[in-house]
Amino acid sequence: MASAAFEHVDKIYPNGQQAVFDCSLAVGDGELAVFVGPSGCGKSTLLRILAGLETASGGSVRIGDRIVNDLSPQERNVAMVFQDYALYPFMSVRKNLEFPLKMRRLARPEVQRRIAWAAEVLDLAPLLERLPKQLSGGQRQRVAMGRALVREPTVSLLDEPLSNLDAKLRVEVRAEIADIQRRTRTTMIYVTHDQTEAMTLGHRIAVLNAGRLQQFAAPQELYDRPANTFVAGFIGNPPMNVVPVRAAADASGVLRVSIGDQVLAVTSPRLAAAVGARERALSAGVRPEALALTADARSGDVLHAAVEHVEYLGHETLVHVQIGTGADALRLVARMPGMQTLGKEAPIRFRVDPAAWHLFDEDGAALRTDP
Repeated sequence: MASAAFEHVDKIYPNGQQAVFDCSLAVGDGELAVFVGPSGCGKSTLLRILAGLETASGGSVRIGDRIVNDLSPQERNVAMVFQDYALYPFMSVRKNLEFPLKMRRLARPEVQRRIAWAAEVLDLAPLLERLPKQLSGGQRQRVAMGRALVREPTVSLLDEPLSNLDAKLRVEVRAEIADIQRRTRTTMIYVTHDQTEAMTLGHRIAVLNAGRLQQFAAPQELYDRPANTFVAGFIGNPPMNVVPVRAAADASGVLRVSIGDQVLAVTSPRLAAAVGARERALSAGVRPEALALTADARSGDVLHAAVEHVEYLGHETLVHVQIGTGADALRLVARMPGMQTLGKEAPIRFRVDPAAWHLFDEDGAALRTDP
């Protein structure tokens, strides 16, 4: 096992398209890192560059202490698990596991030791003599994982390995992958477009957009302290509400925030100091669960809205609301516990804990509010 790092990596294709821009990040030894982002954001390209299947146009790629830019995929000793499993259909599970070891001309006792280990770790012993067509999707995924792990790679790379599974099986196999990584302490990089998968699996998550790294942090930090409006709007289900505002701090240190045709008084010295006395055009973000119902109609920190649409999910209700009317109307989503009975266009009022507000500058970067 080893660490893996990208240092100022670019990828430009012959047609001039740039898929990765100046990417720098380091995955620690024994860490499970997840690369997440929308289609075409560069996450799979980074994985293929690390594996040696693509060549970086600039920058360095490290595995452990070695720069591996000029090494072949075989010399890098990485293993890849693809979304289509890539199992040999005419070979039994045992022979699928043995194949990469025989290609490396390992001695028979060593091959048997590794197969026995994989069978125990992945609970494959009852399946060893079956063909892939006789396995469920989850079982095939475990075999694909086993074929990668028996190589004892320095880094395991998983490229959207669950995309072919149904929703229930995805949850089960996701838990299995996390358990396998914990028990084997394999350095693992997992690529997905599903932010729920990323949040539940990753020790740290790299959020990418249009070839650029937006933030690389632990799940809680991504959720609580998004680096910019893209991360705020991508992480979370539903994502953070982000709306344009104008804001300025008054003489008493209270932040006056204009949202649509309303002005809220947000009592937060931290935010007031960050914004300053001069009115600024900013973006304000608030998580759906931070919008708390209130009966208070007159307080200066209450947000007035109208119900637009309600989604009843049993354990919770998602309430889509509108602030203002016409072309300038703003729309937000509130998460409420249980089944809430709310009629369309009904007036509704929210209070937001001042600590729950996020502010972003004109370029979308999180406004620095550290003490």
